[in-house]
Amino acid sequence: MVIYNESSYNPGTFILVGIQGLEQYQVWIGIPFFIFYIVALVGNCILLYLITVERSLHETMFFFLSMLAMTDLILSTDCVPKTLSIFWLEDRMITFPGCLTQMFFLHYSFALDSAILMAMAFDRYVAICSPLRYTTVLTPKTIIKIAVGISFRSFCIIFPVIFLLKRLPYCKTNIILHTYCEHIGIARLACADISINIWYGICVPILTVISDVVLIAISYTLILCTVFRLPSRDACQKALGTCGSHVCVILMFYTPGFFSVLAHRFGHNVSRAFHIMFANLYIVIPPALNPIVYGVKTKQIRDKVIHLFSSNGRK
Repeated sequence: MVIYNESSYNPGTFILVGIQGLEQYQVWIGIPFFIFYIVALVGNCILLYLITVERSLHETMFFFLSMLAMTDLILSTDCVPKTLSIFWLEDRMITFPGCLTQMFFLHYSFALDSAILMAMAFDRYVAICSPLRYTTVLTPKTIIKIAVGISFRSFCIIFPVIFLLKRLPYCKTNIILHTYCEHIGIARLACADISINIWYGICVPILTVISDVVLIAISYTLILCTVFRLPSRDACQKALGTCGSHVCVILMFYTPGFFSVLAHRFGHNVSRAFHIMFANLYIVIPPALNPIVYGVKTKQIRDKVIHLFSSNGRK
């Protein structure tokens, strides 16, 4: 039932519908979501453990990889448990502060993921294009500054959204046709002009994600130019191999995101159920696949994982 309230400035609770039109299948839809979530938890925790305890992995690339793993854990844990409670327990209620908190960590982790991928691309650029200057350019102090800088940038970009939403009066329906809270989805429930929210929501991706993509593209263009000038074929393959896992993760992160944006803007004939399903897959599949990709394609991590489980097996 749609609830209207013409006097409440801030609602006490919102109701998350789930995947509208597929309510009878949500119990079954929740099973693969749960599996992917467990894979994301286990995979990223193993990755963090190995990077922490293995001194041979105390390198710049693996430091940024540990940041990516932590951010992926935040992204999936922020949304998936609530989604599963909607699917399995029909627990659709979420408080207004809880909705804002979920929205903040969703967008913050997305922006931070993008920034981390940009930092990893810069790391690969310096390692391949200026290997003799690598240790002087990416000093521990510089790495810490980069980590703090991209974290602070993501925070400063997303935090104002909370105030943009809290200023609005909510006197329309309190029903959100989604499985989690996101910026524009909340703003559309307000009975006031939300043009500032819309413009801010447009500017943020332009200033962050698109700029990150451009910088990543420039980095890999320079990397390819350097690699193809190498005299040895083996050296060329080795250099490309060190970038393979990173490129796969970049494609898994950005491709669904751009597809989702295009579908929202131009896919007017696409059902809302498809949009919501795709949005849910986007927050659980990349966090689950990222540690697998790095485990398969990165020799140092692959060897440490094999050693870890073979040692446990002998015990």
